[in-house]
Amino acid sequence: MKRRQILTGIGLGAVGGGFLLHAGAQQEDDLPTGGNEEGMSSKTLEEWKQILPKERFDILFREKTERAGTSPLNDEKRDGTYICAACYQPLFSSEHKFDSGTGWPSFTRAIDDAAIDTKKDFKLIWPRTEYHCSNCGGHQGHVFDDGPPPTGQRWCNNGLALQFVVEGQELPELRA
Repeated sequence: MKRRQILTGIGLGAVGGGFLLHAGAQQEDDLPTGGNEEGMSSKTLEEWKQILPKERFDILFREKTERAGTSPLNDEKRDGTYICAACYQPLFSSEHKFDSGTGWPSFTRAIDDAAIDTKKDFKLIWPRTEYHCSNCGGHQGHVFDDGPPPTGQRWCNNGLALQFVVEGQELPELRA
């Protein structure tokens, strides 16, 4: 019975509108603070909540997931840089973007390993590797070992967790 409830919950989440809610979702007081650790943004969760639109805040700091296929970044083909939608830290280059067929922007690697923090995520039935922006702690997505060469990795990102800056445009100043 418990397996059926879990699978039904996943199925309902996958077909429902808006965001997918993860099994075992965090309580508000357990959420990332948006920083305040060595080398991270000094903004509090409340400050990020005031700065960001609700949908972006929910993905970045409540670790929700946007519905597959809804991000215009899926179809972005221009050269440029994908930055964290909260703090503007550069995370991915268009050079490493590929169409994974999953409905989320996907990359073979981050611009710099120091831009990303990873941790194990046990919110679904099997463990996954979750990644966050190393500056603000904003949740970006999950990395899987089913991507194309040369890395074999698929960095599957929420489109709302990113902003795209076209090559030749100046990157915005980092929000600390």
